[in-house]
Order: sequence, then C-alpha cells, then structure tokens
Amino acid sequence: MGFKFDSTAEVFIPTNPIERVIGQQEAVKIARIAATQKRHLLLVGPPGTGKSMLAQAVASLLPPPKHEISVLHNPERPERPIVEVRSKEQVEGEKKTALQCGKIVNPQEVPIFVSEKLGFRCRRCGGTSASTVPVCPSCGAEKTTRSSNPFADLMFGVESEKTDGRVYASRVRPDGKEETFVYEKTASDSILILSQEDVKKMKESQKKTRKILVPLIRSTFVQATGASETEFLGDVKHDPYGYSGNPGEAPQPGPRSMAPYMGVIPGAIHEAHEGVLYVDELSTLGNIQRYLLTAMQERAFAIVGRNPTSTGAAIKVENVPCDFIMVGSVNINDLNSLFPALRSRIRGDGYEILMKSYMEDSEANRQSIVQFIAQEIRKDGKIPHADPSAVEEIMKECKIWAKQVDAANGLTLRLRGICGLIKLAGDFSIGEKAKLISRAHVKEALKYSKSVEEQINETYPNWWKAGMSDYGVKTPKSGGDSV
Repeated sequence: MGFKFDSTAEVFIPTNPIERVIGQQEAVKIARIAATQKRHLLLVGPPGTGKSMLAQAVASLLPPPKHEISVLHNPERPERPIVEVRSKEQVEGEKKTALQCGKIVNPQEVPIFVSEKLGFRCRRCGGTSASTVPVCPSCGAEKTTRSSNPFADLMFGVESEKTDGRVYASRVRPDGKEETFVYEKTASDSILILSQEDVKKMKESQKKTRKILVPLIRSTFVQATGASETEFLGDVKHDPYGYSGNPGEAPQPGPRSMAPYMGVIPGAIHEAHEGVLYVDELSTLGNIQRYLLTAMQERAFAIVGRNPTSTGAAIKVENVPCDFIMVGSVNINDLNSLFPALRSRIRGDGYEILMKSYMEDSEANRQSIVQFIAQEIRKDGKIPHADPSAVEEIMKECKIWAKQVDAANGLTLRLRGICGLIKLAGDFSIGEKAKLISRAHVKEALKYSKSVEEQINETYPNWWKAGMSDYGVKTPKSGGDSV
C-alpha cells in the first residue's frame, strides 16, 4: 500500500480528542455543534464504533466550569439544608487568605502520586495536562485509571483519599517530626500547598458551615451507569446515632452525630453540572430514565435519602443544579427500550446520530486506519509499534470485516475487534522479544482472535454435538448425528 514510515511510532496523532475519532465525520460535525450550543446527543450504533470516544471529545470542547455547588446548614430546619451556588470569583475571593500563606506550584513540582490524583499527570505515559481533561493528549489513555505506583504512600508519608479537589499527605521532616500538607487545585490549574497552620487559618476565615458537593475545579466528563439510584441521583448518608441540628459544636461525651447537611452525597447528574453526563448503554437505566428526563427538563434535581429505613430518609435538599449535556449511547437492538418521553426530549433539544459501521476504502480513510493503529498502540502502552507489513495485514482484516459483517466494499468501523487484534499481535511480538509488530505476528493473532462461536463451528459438526460434549457424549468419527 506504499506506507511512508518504518513504524507506527512515526505516525502523527492529533492532541485534540475529537480529531482522534475515526470515520465518523458527520457525527463529529454534530458533536462540535452540541458542545457549542449545549445540545443533548443520542448515539446509536453497534459496539466499538467510537460512541464513548465521541462523548469524551464533546467534553474536551467545553470551557472549564464556572460555579461551585455547596450545601449549608439550615438553622431553622436542619433537615432541609440550603443549596449555595458560588461563582469562580466568589470562590477565589474566599481563598485569598489561603493564597497569602500557602504556596502556588506547578503540577510538575509536587510528588507524582499527588499530581496523578488531582488529575494533572497521566498514569500511563507520565505527561501532564489540564486537570479538567479526562483523556491524556499525549497517549490517549484515561487519566482516571488506577495508579501505576502502589508504593506512593510509602515513598511519601501517608496519603488519604482525595476529596473536593484536595489530597492530604504527611511526611517526616529531617528533625523526626511529622507534618501534614494539603495539595489543592486552583482555578488557574496550578496546585496550592497548605501546611497545617495554613489549613487552620483557612478554616477560621470560613464562617459558614458548608459542605462542597461539586467543586469548582473538576472534570467536564462524568460517566454514569444505572447500577444504583444513589450513584446516579445522589443520597443522604445513614447516621447510626441520628442527625444533629447543631453543626460546628465541640464533641460532647456520649454518642456523636453529624449535622444533616454533612450527610448529603451528590449524584452523577449533579457532578456533571456544566459538563457532559455520559450514559453508556442508556437502555440499562430502566426506570431511572424518568428521573433523568426530569433532571434534563428542570436542570435541577433534589437530593433525598433513598433508603426509607435510613436516618437520612427525612433529609431533602431542593433545587440542586444539574445543567449538563446528556450524551447517551445505545445499540440498535436496544433502541426500543428507551422511554419515548426521553427520546422526545433529546430530539427536542438535541440530536440522534446513527454511527457508521464502515467507511469507503479510500486513501484518506486508509490513513485514518493507520492513525487508529498508532493511537491504540500508544494508548495500550505495553506493546511495541507496528511495521508497514503489520499495518497492511490489519488493513486487509478491516476490509474482510466490512465485507463479512456489513456486506460492504470498504473498511470496517467496528474497531473494538480490530483493537483486540492489535493488542494480541503486540503480545506475540513481546513473546518473541521483537522490536516491532510484524505481519507474522498479526497472522498468528488472527488464529487466536476468533470468537468462541467460531471455534465451536470449527471443532464440532453441529451445535447439538457441541452441547452434548459438556456431558461427555462421544462424537462419532464418521458422519451422522447418532449417539
């Protein structure tokens, strides 16, 4: 095919996530409009056609959030906490005291695990980018994956869980004393380092009893599922001692309880405020679709205790903002399981897009496949790059898939299977200690990339024989179906 490179390491990969979406030009066009106009999207198509990738791309086109959402103690009715929405200017004004005594540094100047947890550093390639960007511009990996350094806490004191854009860590000074530091993201995408004394001053400057539900500095991409209403819609924690209406008081002897506002937990719909709420396999939401519809219509949704036996059942926070772009994906066969009212809302304030499953076999599109191969290799981070012969073999497979699955003369866009083929070929090259993936590695990978159904068809004369083999029934050497 005349590729002008020695390996896919030389292939240019765009830093803009939306330019990494392959073969979906019409969908990309609409996605750009949706990001600009704040429209909803319903992406319909087979698995592996780039639906989740397109959703992340929409999020990358949005500006950083401009508001912080907090919940306050209500002295008159503690079981009805008050919502407070503060602008970027208000939040920064309150932090002036901390800024005066703390130290502002770049993400490269803090311990690696801190930079990773705050969303600056990619755990795959080590590159740094804005904390609001969910995908690393360098390697394409998601920055929210599990830490690559399980010994970070041992290398730098004791690290606690990240909350509200902060990381708490401690270390032992040369004099043997332990000191605690707070690493906090700022609106300028730098990091504020606060000592214990700085934190004390900061708390003294904050007169209101406040719990931040949705911080100002956050990702514009939130992925949600219908696994639970709590995760999707929010909840109120159970307090075994019962809630108290006296926040801020010194601990008293006997059972300790928390103020009602402290138990409020935001849902994914609230965390996606001013960003993208991505729901993969939208049909799996079931009845939660009705709540999603309400949130999309009202752009606000109350947080209540969802367990009737919990102490949080009597607590309710009204009008919690949730103004987001909803991007939902669904396979063609599951389209009918969506609530008509939800689809009507999307069509009335957004777009329904049918994703392409193949594209024309042209020079430009072949180059797109080359880009995809290079992207996936770099994203995986565990396999070598491919030489031109390997790329040619993968290209042939793209044509075969388009012909066999879609009965089309073109290149497949069901790229999840192709992605698996690339990784398997890379694993074989690693086993041989080869510097590059070659044609031979791809051909070997093809032998082992067959589905179980394909393997069964090659092994047994029919599916009945395959099923009976589970029970030890012998298959006759000659033809016939007799047992």
